[in-house]
Amino acid sequence: MDARVTVNGENETLPAAGATVADLLRRRDDADPEQPGIAVAVDGEVVRRQDWADTRLGGGEHVEIITAQQGG
Repeated sequence: MDARVTVNGENETLPAAGATVADLLRRRDDADPEQPGIAVAVDGEVVRRQDWADTRLGGGEHVEIITAQQGG
């Protein structure tokens, strides 16, 4: 069963309920989970990087992905 979540204000469908934050990041072009400078919050709570692989998304969550960018 698919899991529908809101990511940075846009609806996104994950292939299975129970996908993790790490799974979500791997699917996206704008956030490489292996790179530094990424922060993730689920329903307003910051998810520590070490918890991304264990934080499951069942559907209905609001996810914010923030990427640090260099420049001025």
